[in-house]
Amino acid sequence: MVWMTAAEALNVLNVLPQTLYANVSRGKIRAKSDEADPRRSLYHRDDILRMAARSNGRRKIEAVSTQAMQWGDPVLPSSISTAADGRLLYRGLDAAVLADTATLEDIADLLWEAEPGQALAGTTATRAAAASTSDGATAAFAQAGALGAGLLALALRSAGDAPSLCRPAAELRLEAAAILATLTQAMIGPEPAGQAAPNTISARLARAWRRPASEDLLRRALVLMADHELNASTFATRVAVSTGASLAAGVLAGFTTLTGPLHGGASAEFAQLIAAARQHGADEAVANWLASGRPLPAFGHKLYAEGDPRARALLKLLPELQPHAALAAAAEAQAGELPNIDFALTALATAHELPDDAPFILFALGRCVGWLAHALEQVQAQRPIRPRARYVGPSAGTC
Repeated sequence: MVWMTAAEALNVLNVLPQTLYANVSRGKIRAKSDEADPRRSLYHRDDILRMAARSNGRRKIEAVSTQAMQWGDPVLPSSISTAADGRLLYRGLDAAVLADTATLEDIADLLWEAEPGQALAGTTATRAAAASTSDGATAAFAQAGALGAGLLALALRSAGDAPSLCRPAAELRLEAAAILATLTQAMIGPEPAGQAAPNTISARLARAWRRPASEDLLRRALVLMADHELNASTFATRVAVSTGASLAAGVLAGFTTLTGPLHGGASAEFAQLIAAARQHGADEAVANWLASGRPLPAFGHKLYAEGDPRARALLKLLPELQPHAALAAAAEAQAGELPNIDFALTALATAHELPDDAPFILFALGRCVGWLAHALEQVQAQRPIRPRARYVGPSAGTC
């Protein structure tokens, strides 16, 4: 008999790890422990090839568009960012290289096609307006937590901002800066009375979290999170703005989508895995998680076969942590998956003793820049995004 590793089997089947493990549990794929490493499982090659052939035989023409809407070919043109050859590029520039020196505001200028310094000037100029929020709204933000405050602030803007359709690009860029300032103010909280606010978002976070020594890493994380092609939240933003909705409404659509555990909420799921590893050990925690059929949080990314470059850019600057390192070894051994950016954000928060919701805040504030870039680009298209559904329900009845 010939056996395959998890990575080899997943590559042949082109499925998620939990699908592979589900087929093993159903007896459709034979598996055994690797004698060289008992933590690692091997899978019967004939079973893998037979299942792959059956799956390919079922593919129909209609499935091409379905796969494109999930993890396949691009579905709309964009010049903002792309993942290519194991790198993330912002308008052709390597995001990991940009993270060495750039601020999030610099990346906003780049992605919004603004003049250098325009995003920083715009967010600074509109900060006073954001700070003038009523006492009632400020109290509501404080009670709601960062996630709830972000939702409330964007909803309030969405209710009052003008539609985006047919408005000048320069005007929309100013509005984009105001939205970024609004979301930042809501999620971080107001500045202490009598103190001048730092200029950059990374500096504001460092002060709010009382971690001045962490500012450089926070800056890098924000830059690395600024955009990532046409992910779920970005697509939601573009769909909303394609109807002529306001930029704030588009960002609200993206923000709500980000909260899901398969997107920006993955860091909260990873926290559960870390807790399980501390209680039962990393190997058992990963095995139990995979056996449940849930996606393994904070590991793997289909765009990066050799590992997430954003994660590498942050993790190389962080100390090795436990049980994080043990979980990384177990995930690679059992599922053939490497740490992704959710792992790195959680490791950053742990190493620097940041708030529990710091990974989500960094994700949301960084990605807000990308959502706004895609919103600005979508406005120029001047047509709604309106895909069709492939109907699989009952046929019309006959008389």
